[in-house]
Amino acid sequence: MSENKLARILLFPVSLLYGGLIALRNVLYHYGILKSVQFNIPVISIGNLTVGGTGKTPHTAHLLRYLKSYIPVATMSRGYGRKSRGFKIVHTRHTADDVGDEPLLLKYKFPDVIVSVSEDRATGVPKLLGMAPSIQAVLLDDAFQHRSVDPYINILLSCYDTPYTKDWMVPTGRLREWPAAHRRADVIIVTKCPDKVTEEDRQRMKVELKVEDRPIFFTKYVYVRPYFLWDNKYRLEFNTETQIILLSGIAGTDYLLNYLAEKVKTVHNYAFRDHHDFTERDIGQLELMYNDLADEKKAIICTEKDAVRLLKHRKYLVEKKLPIFVLPVDVKFLFNEEEAFTQFITNRLLEFKS
Repeated sequence: MSENKLARILLFPVSLLYGGLIALRNVLYHYGILKSVQFNIPVISIGNLTVGGTGKTPHTAHLLRYLKSYIPVATMSRGYGRKSRGFKIVHTRHTADDVGDEPLLLKYKFPDVIVSVSEDRATGVPKLLGMAPSIQAVLLDDAFQHRSVDPYINILLSCYDTPYTKDWMVPTGRLREWPAAHRRADVIIVTKCPDKVTEEDRQRMKVELKVEDRPIFFTKYVYVRPYFLWDNKYRLEFNTETQIILLSGIAGTDYLLNYLAEKVKTVHNYAFRDHHDFTERDIGQLELMYNDLADEKKAIICTEKDAVRLLKHRKYLVEKKLPIFVLPVDVKFLFNEEEAFTQFITNRLLEFKS
């Protein structure tokens, strides 16, 4: 018996206990014993049932790009990994230690949008609206399990290759709730799809996820040409003679590794856990790996989320003269359903009554 299988067997009772507590909590919310708060403006939640890796931040950014051209909108997240507490408005002068990597990334992407963090969204949203009363909608990042707020629109993400119906509760698996929790979702987005998804694949996934009664959309990642960490005007051209070191602290790198493997000669994966706080020792090891590559054509790639965590080491990185390039990502709706998705969101917002 493998060590991994033995560990899963030993952890199985813990998963049952955790799953039982989560189920009890959801029952208490369902019957109103625990209260959820609603607001007089629409709150949109984007979340998942698993521990990371479904693409919440790219999808939040994609939806935010649409919404901000339509109505005054702000975002709020927990700010996972930050070393502060309480409600904060995010500014570009902050570091990931101050506000978390994902909120800081959103602020860099959308400097004209109010980005905020708060562990307790039920108290954080009123503080946000008190500071910015012109806001007409709030987008909550990773709030599917935050039951103290009852969102007007609940968007649930699930990976194409690892649907929530084929997973198990933590720590045996990666689920934070039982799959039946998908019933709270108003719309499902199947993320990280391959380039070619057939109509048969789509119908099969609808049955697999048990969401035939609600809208379901399919998206894939679209990567943009990487830019130099310190100057986004300088871009990297991929070719089959280049060796790449992928520096990553994100959940689920398979999709990214497969993309890079088709573009370059070799990919060396220097991976850490999600939200990893990079240290100078990590950077020193990265330098050794880079110098050990014999080819002249070589570079270091990281994601945008990793980049904001590297910024606090700017002086050290500049001294090392490491060619670190940032790989931006967006999402693309398959089956030409981008307009159908935005129309669904628009119609729901038009139906909202405070």
